[in-house]
Amino acid sequence: MKRILTGDRPTGKLHLGHYVGTLANRVKLQNEYDTYIMIANIQGLTDNFNNPSKVRDNIIEVIKDYYAVGLDFNKCKIFIQSEVSAINEIFVYLSNFVSVQKIMHNPTIKTEIAEKGMTESTPLGFFYYPIHQVADILCVKADLVPVGKDQAPMIEDAREIARKFNQTYSVNILPEPEALFGITENLPGTDGNSKMSKSLNNCIYLSDDDETLKKKVNSIYTDPTRVKATDKGHIEGNVAFIYHDIFNTNKDEVKDLKERYVEGKVGDVEVKEKLFIALKTFLDPIRERRKEAEQKQDELFANVLASSKVVSGIANQTLSEMKEVMKIKF
Repeated sequence: MKRILTGDRPTGKLHLGHYVGTLANRVKLQNEYDTYIMIANIQGLTDNFNNPSKVRDNIIEVIKDYYAVGLDFNKCKIFIQSEVSAINEIFVYLSNFVSVQKIMHNPTIKTEIAEKGMTESTPLGFFYYPIHQVADILCVKADLVPVGKDQAPMIEDAREIARKFNQTYSVNILPEPEALFGITENLPGTDGNSKMSKSLNNCIYLSDDDETLKKKVNSIYTDPTRVKATDKGHIEGNVAFIYHDIFNTNKDEVKDLKERYVEGKVGDVEVKEKLFIALKTFLDPIRERRKEAEQKQDELFANVLASSKVVSGIANQTLSEMKEVMKIKF
């Protein structure tokens, strides 16, 4: 069985963008791959070092979201990053195979630094976290990494670093992992931003109740050129219709709404009312499973700690092999 490694920073609950970007693929592939899912609390601290309680408290929230979407804790090894200390040493050795200039030109890290207001002062831990991610992936020798489209540069870094390591020491220890993307583009935020992001406060969370969901749907960005419901509207770039295409299983209804919207025969109110129903239908079973997770969260957390020990053993073996060829194993 080939291996999957992916994960999330525990800085908040998971949202629809996470689901279409990677969670759906994880659930689908958990029966086909040896699956490792990391709760990246060390990376969560890179921009929350002064608020560690936020990161710690959200570990259990992420665990409950994992259970809610259908991840099987007996099939997947869900682990906590800080419990696998070998990752940090692997990171130190891999950092020799990438330049500061390379990280500086990484489009994902540049975007995230700007979004988080770190352009004037970027914590070193946040700056080099893409290479720490490479250590995460390679510590279990993952073959496949289900991620959102915005993480493509990180996977390319992992491939390049693994290749350089193997070539330098004339070995074939580290695999060159492949990325597996969910949707072709990031799911836009409710505000029309190109990415749904916790830091931008434009998310619909998997755990949102109906009242919260309704408010968020009603606030969704549509067509700014449309003043009245009788004005001819635009579908392209209209977040409400992007969500309809992905989450509304009634494709005839979506087709009808689009045709009437373009002709100026339906208003945003009806479009959003039907979107609310579609999203509620999608989220209801997830929210029911999350209630189950709340009743068994101690059991789930114990499972995660046990898996962390298993992953630690695997990572230690990878580290030992690397140290052997680097002539630093004594």
